[in-house]
Amino acid sequence: MSKITVYNQKGKQVEKLDLDPVVFDGEVNTSVLYQSVQMYRSGARKGLATTKTRGEVSGGGRKPWRQKGTGRARVGSIRSPLWRKGGTIFGPLKRDFSFKIPKKIKLLALKSSLNAKLEEENLIVVDELKIEVPKTKEAVNILSGLKLNGKKILLMTERIDKNLDLSFRNIAAFNISRAGDVNAYDVLKARKLIITVKALEILVNRIKKEISLKK
Repeated sequence: MSKITVYNQKGKQVEKLDLDPVVFDGEVNTSVLYQSVQMYRSGARKGLATTKTRGEVSGGGRKPWRQKGTGRARVGSIRSPLWRKGGTIFGPLKRDFSFKIPKKIKLLALKSSLNAKLEEENLIVVDELKIEVPKTKEAVNILSGLKLNGKKILLMTERIDKNLDLSFRNIAAFNISRAGDVNAYDVLKARKLIITVKALEILVNRIKKEISLKK
């Protein structure tokens, strides 16, 4: 059973925490990570690019000139894709790029992303985070104590605290998420992952409850 150091918000070590071997088994499944990232990125695509076919552009009610005898190539409509202002052949149309993957695969990807952060030593566990008065300066002091200034950070908590949210919202490349809502893509996007002890417990129970990890 592996252990991880728990820090307080001033960056001092307070204890060693045993990690659940069912979730933190060191396995990083790149296949399910790829599927999960593709799903979340595809779901974020707008798919608004569109063009008009020859049936949608204006004009073209009659032939521009008669079929034969003019010495010019025959033309059936001014909406032909060969003509200026004509329709577009095989152009992009509005579409939905999103797709779904099984819930079990999503949670297995989340498990793999956590193992990847642990392997990279980019998973930081804190006992708790509290800010009495919402101030950005307080948030900066916390990051300085944990030596995380200038990093792309995801803070995972058991619930969204209003004072924490107000304090960290002005810091670039910093995001807060509930342990019950986070996904593999959120974890992988962050350079560093900060998680409270309670949030880690919620996250581990969530994964163990929803996915069978028996081999």
